[in-house]
Amino acid sequence: MVSLGFRAGAVRIGVLRQKGSAKVILPHCGEDPEAVFLNTSGGLTGGDSLSYAVELGEGVAATATTQTAERAYRSTSGLARVTVDLTVGRNGWIDWLPQETILFDQAKLDRRTQVSLGHNAGCLLLETIVLGRAAMGETVSTVLMRDWRDVRRDGVPLMVEKLSLTQGSLTSGVAGLDGARAFASLVMIAPDAADFLDPVRNLLTEPGVQGAASALEGRLMLRLMASDGWPLRRQIARCLGLLRRGRPLPRVWQM
Repeated sequence: MVSLGFRAGAVRIGVLRQKGSAKVILPHCGEDPEAVFLNTSGGLTGGDSLSYAVELGEGVAATATTQTAERAYRSTSGLARVTVDLTVGRNGWIDWLPQETILFDQAKLDRRTQVSLGHNAGCLLLETIVLGRAAMGETVSTVLMRDWRDVRRDGVPLMVEKLSLTQGSLTSGVAGLDGARAFASLVMIAPDAADFLDPVRNLLTEPGVQGAASALEGRLMLRLMASDGWPLRRQIARCLGLLRRGRPLPRVWQM
């Protein structure tokens, strides 16, 4: 867990707490703070529990990401559980840009992401799922993933989304993944989010990637799916370059 706030005219660390295999490093703090989370255990399986948390004080804008892709391995003993808690103070902003979650065959994962925004705060949230590693010839025929994302401002729900990924989802044609091995969702919550709708649609040109974007007042949603994680990652990178208003990706992304 890490908290950041203004003190003596600069953004400084308030609290930094680590336990077990969940670690956080801050390669950048101050003008453009960045927090990088990592799981030193190398992956998750049944019975594991992992928790990340960020708290940003009033007016603080920061990026949080993960050092590498998270891996959910075959489980014979129940669910692996991940919780992400992001709290953003009044007039603040967070980019939550974790790298991919790779699901191996017979993985079982329950993940819950809770975002609490203060008055006039906003966020950019990314989630990417890859089903096995295509380069290693891996296939996923059985999987269980429950993914819950809940975004609220001043306690009022802005987005509540539940994903249930099962064996049926893998084989249900156009109503499911339709053969895709990788998929992602990207949501931006900001007063001018809808202004990015046409520009982001114009970027959806990566070969092998299907994408669509929609917008409501104060919210932009982008969905992507592909036969492999690498073209999906390239498409995501271009979209993030736009939505981050030209700021570079976190260095750990290593594009």
